[in-house]
Amino acid sequence: MWESSGVDVAVIGLGLIGGSLLQALASAGHGVTGYDADPATRELARDRGWAVAGSVAEAVVGAELVALAVPLPVLPDVLAELAAYDGLITDVTSVKGPVRELAAKHGLRRFVGGHPMAGKETSGFAAAEPGLFDGCAWVLCLEPGETDLADWLTLAALVTAMGARVVPVTAAEHDRAVAQISHVPHLFASALARQLEGNPLAGTLAAGSFRDGTRVAATRAELIVAMCGGNATAVREVLRGLLDGLERMDAALATDPVRFLTPLVAAGSELRRHWPARGGAPAELPAEADGLLDLGRGGGWVTAVAENRVSVTTIRPETDRIAS
Repeated sequence: MWESSGVDVAVIGLGLIGGSLLQALASAGHGVTGYDADPATRELARDRGWAVAGSVAEAVVGAELVALAVPLPVLPDVLAELAAYDGLITDVTSVKGPVRELAAKHGLRRFVGGHPMAGKETSGFAAAEPGLFDGCAWVLCLEPGETDLADWLTLAALVTAMGARVVPVTAAEHDRAVAQISHVPHLFASALARQLEGNPLAGTLAAGSFRDGTRVAATRAELIVAMCGGNATAVREVLRGLLDGLERMDAALATDPVRFLTPLVAAGSELRRHWPARGGAPAELPAEADGLLDLGRGGGWVTAVAENRVSVTTIRPETDRIAS
């Protein structure tokens, strides 16, 4: 079993997520080889003692698993180089629908899309750390009639053994959700940060609420644009919903703030105070696609996979709070 005996993994792309994955896998006892298209990144990783190949083809020789940690625009070229590879492939891209389409287009034999919900505003291999995924939600896409369940469970076992919580959903469900809680917040943070332009007084007075609301605006612009552009349909839909909500607040301010704005603000306050939801008691669930997807859609996650692969240990969020 991979999680007990170790597996040889090739990590393609050694930025923050790929570099952290390389280190986390090594800490979990797996053999790792990295590759990055940037010579300076390869040299930095080698200087820090990591095995780094000189090409994608060299990196995947002997690998049982290939993890793709490259930006979405680069994926087609990387997948083309993996045409002859017949092992298991996963990725960590922040949008899943386009990656699923690329995997089908390139005829990947064994593919499970993934996305660890972890990161920080700094980037690059120098910012990588092996504990980045501790406790994070890690999406593993499970497409009915398409994803091989045995491969999915193999990856789920690997990921949970690194301390992450596996959330089973489809690519489309993932993309809608991350537009709401990641992609649009990045755009909104950028819009807020632009309040500082030509406004030194605001910069002097800005404190905690501005700092917390704009933290992710410090992310490299090209990374934000890549993830939002790759998920443009869902992002635009969510943006329109957010703008509608802001317009309702604007209308409330223009009429009777106490009467009309209070319930809007109170609803957000209530939801935020109860986030994140507390996990309920662990429960065993048969390792079947329908049940796993029901778990993910309900906000639940997998914490362990049985060695015989017939069941998983799961946790569902507590939902005993009375909705307001």
